[in-house]
Amino acid sequence: MEHSRIAVAGASGLIGSALVRSLRADGHEVVRLVRHEPRGEDEVRWDPERQTVDAAGLSGCDVVVNLAGAGVGDKRWTPEYKRLIRDSRVLGTATLAEAAAALPEPPRVFVNGSAIGYYGDTGDRITDESAPPGDGFLPSVCEEWEEAAAPVREAGVRTVFVRTGLVVASGGGAWGRLFPLFKAGLGGRLGDGRQYWSYIALHDEVAAIRHLIDRADLSGPFNLTAPDPLTNQEITEAMGRVLHRPTPFPVPAAVLRAVLGEMAGDVLGSQRVVPRRLLESGFAFAFPGIEDTIRAAE
Repeated sequence: MEHSRIAVAGASGLIGSALVRSLRADGHEVVRLVRHEPRGEDEVRWDPERQTVDAAGLSGCDVVVNLAGAGVGDKRWTPEYKRLIRDSRVLGTATLAEAAAALPEPPRVFVNGSAIGYYGDTGDRITDESAPPGDGFLPSVCEEWEEAAAPVREAGVRTVFVRTGLVVASGGGAWGRLFPLFKAGLGGRLGDGRQYWSYIALHDEVAAIRHLIDRADLSGPFNLTAPDPLTNQEITEAMGRVLHRPTPFPVPAAVLRAVLGEMAGDVLGSQRVVPRRLLESGFAFAFPGIEDTIRAAE
């Protein structure tokens, strides 16, 4: 890709910050959408809750990447926090989509965050992008999240949805909480351990987003997960091997429900999601296996 001007919302998050570093390292001009008063030319003010954005700051952007949203695993799912999870995604996406669509020269591609939570609990069924949405809170959020991008898609802008799995990184996200537990010898399978976890290395997540930005023939939903999902038991054993720590103590489902509340259903739920469309597009994973993925994240 030639050097481009790229706007990134959610640029301070785990994925967004890694994406910004990668793009800037290759000479792209990146503007970060921020909620505070801009402190430099590389910042653009927006307020997703109030649905406002400095549209002038988006002017000239070839690409808009929206990864903004309150962390699903950051807090217990109270009614208030569930509303924040939804609104931060749906209102933010609508704000950016409408602003981008209204630009005199709209971007050539709009990449919007989403998640494999779209599919709900799929058990041991192999699930690709052709599957319908599931039932429950996260599937409904993901559906609304993607639908909120309609204004920019209807304006003729190529629109991509990145349905991300569990990102393996030590610096944040769900896995950022697992590493200290395992290193302390406190790691163990969750529940019966038979639920599938669809993971992806942070390196591959960023590389996949860039692949989708670059390829003018790609649009619609893409699962960003490693090619071979594993069960929680298999991942637990791999963490123990790589970190040289025993993993003898399972965490009972009842304990998870007591600690996590409603979110426990998603930790104990099973998602065997595969990146069919990404592989068909020719994307090559640098870390397709779990052990290399864990080592890369340490």
